[in-house]
Amino acid sequence: MTGANSFSVSSYGPKRSGFARLFARDSLARRLDWPILLSALALSLIGTALVYSATRNRTELNQGDPYYFLTRHLLNTGIGIALMIGTVWLGHRTLRTAVPVLYGVSVFLVLLVLTPLGATINGAHAWIRLPGGFSLQPSEFVKVTIILGMAMLLAARVDAGDRPHPDHRTVLQSLGLAAVPIAITLLMPDLGSVMVMVVLVLGVLLASGASNRWIFGLIGTGVAGAIAVWQLKILDEYQINRFAAFANPSLDPAGVGYNTNQARIAIGSGGLFGTGLGQGSQTTGQFVPEQQTDFVFTVAGEELGFVGGALIIVLLGIVLWRACRIARETTELYGTIVAAGIIAWFAFQSFENIGMTLGIMPVAGLPLPFVSYGGSSMFAVWVAVGLLQSIRVQRPMSA
Repeated sequence: MTGANSFSVSSYGPKRSGFARLFARDSLARRLDWPILLSALALSLIGTALVYSATRNRTELNQGDPYYFLTRHLLNTGIGIALMIGTVWLGHRTLRTAVPVLYGVSVFLVLLVLTPLGATINGAHAWIRLPGGFSLQPSEFVKVTIILGMAMLLAARVDAGDRPHPDHRTVLQSLGLAAVPIAITLLMPDLGSVMVMVVLVLGVLLASGASNRWIFGLIGTGVAGAIAVWQLKILDEYQINRFAAFANPSLDPAGVGYNTNQARIAIGSGGLFGTGLGQGSQTTGQFVPEQQTDFVFTVAGEELGFVGGALIIVLLGIVLWRACRIARETTELYGTIVAAGIIAWFAFQSFENIGMTLGIMPVAGLPLPFVSYGGSSMFAVWVAVGLLQSIRVQRPMSA
C-alpha cells in the first residue's frame, strides 16, 4: 500500500514529462538550494566581466590576448562547478570518511610550498608552479579540510548520541588538527590565509556547542599569537608595510599606501551607476595593481558604481543567508559545523577583501569569493557550495 505522502517513480507515470520528473518533490533538483547556486553563478559571471575589463589592456599580463584572463576565468568557473557537482554526488557524509586522506594530502601540499617547488607570486610565497603556466595555492584547499576535519572530530560522539556536546579532549584534538596547517601557512608567510583559517576555526567551535572557555581562550591565544608574530618579525617587510599603511593612510602615498589610495579613488569616481564597463579611467589607466585578483572590487566600484558594488554584496549576502538556513535546519551536528565553518570563511574573506579596498581593513592579499581571478580560490569556494548543497540534499524530507 502506498501512503498519502509516499513518492516513487511510478507515481509520476509515463504521462509526466522529463522536466516534471526533474522537479518532482523528492527529486535532486528540487532539493538543491537554488538561491545559493544562482547567486554564486551570478557572482562568477560578474567576476568574468570585471576580470576582462581589468586585464584586456594589460599586455604585460595577457600575453597579447585581451581574452586571456576571460577564458581562463570561465574555465576556472566551469571546473569549479564540476567539482561542486562531484561533491554533491559523493556527499558530505561520504567525504567524512575520507577526511584523513584529504587532510594528509592538503598538509603535504602546503609543505611543498616551503620546498624549492614553491613559488612567490605578488609577494606571497604561497604557490606551487605547475606545468603549462598554471599554479596551485594549497592554502585554499586547507580551508576546506580544516572544516571537514574539525567537524568530523567534534560531531562524532554527539551525532552518535554519546554526549550532548564535545568534551574538552575532543576540542583539543580538533584544535591540534587545525594548528598544523595553520602553522605551516604562517611560515610561508601567508598571513591573509591564516586570518581566514583562525576565523573559520572560531566559527566551527561556536557551532559545535563547545564550552565558552574554549572560545575566549582561542580569542586570547589569537591576540597573543599576533603580538608574538609581530615581535618575532615572522612577517615579511611588505606585510608589515601593509599594516603600517592601514594604520596611517597618509604614510608614503606613492609607496606602501599607493594601492589603497588608488583603490579608494577608483571606487569614489564611480558614483551611483559607474562609468560603464571598460570605461573606468583608473582601470584602463592601470593605476590600481592586481585589479583582477585582490582589488577586483575596485573595478565594480568604478565601472558599475554603487549599484554594481551593492549587487555583489547582496549576492554574497544571499549565499550567507541561505547557508545559515542550511546550518540551522540540518538534523546532524556534523552538517551544522561544516555549514558554519563555510559561513565564517565566506563572511570574513568577503568583508576583508571589500574592506581593504575601502580602507577599513588592512590589505591582506585575499581574493573576493567567486569574483576574483584565481583557479585555486574558485575551485575551493565551489567545493564549499557543493558541501552546502549536499547537507541540504541529504537532510530528511519533511512530510
